[in-house]
Amino acid sequence: MATQTTTLNGVDIERLRETIHNLKGNPELAKVQHRATNEWVDGAHCRTTVSDYYGAGEDREHAQRFELHADEPDVLLGEDHGPSATEALLYALSSCLNTTFVYHAAARGVQIDELRLDLTADLDLRGFLGLSDEVRNGYSNIQVTFHVKSPAPRETIEELVELAQKRSPVFDMVTHETPVSPHFSPVQRMRWF
Repeated sequence: MATQTTTLNGVDIERLRETIHNLKGNPELAKVQHRATNEWVDGAHCRTTVSDYYGAGEDREHAQRFELHADEPDVLLGEDHGPSATEALLYALSSCLNTTFVYHAAARGVQIDELRLDLTADLDLRGFLGLSDEVRNGYSNIQVTFHVKSPAPRETIEELVELAQKRSPVFDMVTHETPVSPHFSPVQRMRWF
């Protein structure tokens, strides 16, 4: 007899429950290491490649290699080959809040018909350009609005919005200090004979 997959909001509920059960029984499996390589292309244009990671106790390859381009718009001396790094942060934050919301809704049996997040963030370039030490280099604030269509009661949706913030890894990284350890490794010049 074939087993039937039960999905809600596009999430395989049985697989989600199995994953949670396995992680409870073996916390080492919960450890993940993401990896990325960034290369300068020209001007403000750079490219980040993501192809492998560590998860479930072993090194793994993504099904495909991902290339993400970043640049600045013309007004900031770029050529608009991609969103700026600060805009990419909004992509990461909104994507993570969205996924966290949907997964927790599915785990609770809450049907979501539509979900859209609108983000706005304020940045004063005087900090980045070194024109003022009184101005923060990064965003001074980020506004996130959840637009949700669901047959669930308003209180349930409000709980899921709170839960998305509480459990989102990127929301945590943005709202709490995360140690970053930069290192310098000089590029060796090739000698041609």
